[in-house]
Amino acid sequence: MITPTPDLDLLVIGAGSGGVAASRRAALLGARVAIAEGRRVGGTCVLRGCVPKKLLMYAAEAADDLEAARAFGWDMADARFDMARWATAKAAETSRLEQVYRRMLADAHVELIEGRARLEGPGRVRIGDRVVTAREVIIATGSSPVRDSIPGVADAATSDELLDLQRLPAQATVVGGGYIAVEFASMLARFGVPVELRYRDRLPLRGFDPLLRTAAAEELAAAGVALHPGGAPASVQRKPDGWMLTLADGRSLHTPWLLNATGRRPNTVGLGLDTVGITVDTSHAIPVDAHGHTAAPGVHAIGDVTNRVNLTPVAIAEGRALADTLFGAGGRAVDLSRVASAVFMLPPIGSVGPTEDLLASSDRPIRVYEAAFRPMKQAFAGGTQRTRMKLLVDDASDQVLAVHMIGADAPEIVQSLAVALTAGATKADFDRTLAVHPTAAEEFVLMREPARRLTAAAVS
Repeated sequence: MITPTPDLDLLVIGAGSGGVAASRRAALLGARVAIAEGRRVGGTCVLRGCVPKKLLMYAAEAADDLEAARAFGWDMADARFDMARWATAKAAETSRLEQVYRRMLADAHVELIEGRARLEGPGRVRIGDRVVTAREVIIATGSSPVRDSIPGVADAATSDELLDLQRLPAQATVVGGGYIAVEFASMLARFGVPVELRYRDRLPLRGFDPLLRTAAAEELAAAGVALHPGGAPASVQRKPDGWMLTLADGRSLHTPWLLNATGRRPNTVGLGLDTVGITVDTSHAIPVDAHGHTAAPGVHAIGDVTNRVNLTPVAIAEGRALADTLFGAGGRAVDLSRVASAVFMLPPIGSVGPTEDLLASSDRPIRVYEAAFRPMKQAFAGGTQRTRMKLLVDDASDQVLAVHMIGADAPEIVQSLAVALTAGATKADFDRTLAVHPTAAEEFVLMREPARRLTAAAVS
């Protein structure tokens, strides 16, 4: 029996950042490639996440800048934020970026098939009324906000809806303690919206270094956000004039507007994974090996749908690496052991490497260096915002294992230092690097004495 030649060498399901990167790299390597997308081209990061979120952060940051400007000699008239005007500009920018992504696919000779894709067996995918066969399939469908984490929360706004608001709410309750929750709570407060942040843990930003978690809570409170640790609602109910929250202790509270920021979930429903023998894990993610291969021959997955490190640059790197594995001269796995990340609250956070808690749980002797100060701009303007920094250093090798920072420009500074950590920089390398003065970043090369040491004896 002669096996029919497949239509394509590669079909990518999902035209977000990771899927587009994988498809373009595979086409560059000579593969016949198509990409399927059931929504807009560009994915969450470009259209509903990172990009519009940071544009809103810039708008919120302007409130701080306007306040500081008076101290720097500017005579400022009363300013007012117009959410509808911002939303119009945001929509124009995301539409422009979508066209950029479409053009990149066309220029790479990747066919765009618009429609929802579903696997119908090995190498066979239905996209709308069309059936496509492909030697290899990459699933890059990303994730979406969880809408069933709390009884009754399904109709509450998520980050998707917040970024499309035409008018700011009179008051807001944000449920969740992760980066999306603290980012939007921070921004709404800058726009003058009274905000309550309700989360389960003692501090927000679980998984981040304790210095950053404590500082984030302090900065949110200083911005006027009412923090309620352990105060996540047990259930919520939609009312004509807003939402009724029922707390774990039975108390009921009313809020005019509710933001559900309780997490995201991989988009695996309706993909037909059962037709190729793939079973998702308890988080609804597709299990993969280090190279992105699933248990099904010829089917692979990258990015948030695998629920490993859910960041856009990771999805892009995984997509390109997988394309190299499938169609290039050799394969490589993306190193996920030291991935830098940022939280775009105000002030922002940058972080790369393990937390102090994680290192303290090992028997590895560690030196901890810290700095905390009021930046020059804040000090001159009479502001209270502080910058906090931490270096974690392996005592035996002197290698810098982690950099954590909260303060103005933290993501930009940590991105640069991530190169040094990836190259294996030691504390001695930091020490002999001359400072750029006056900057906040110079503090990272001026830390001379450790704030404390974590030793095997102390841990035990």
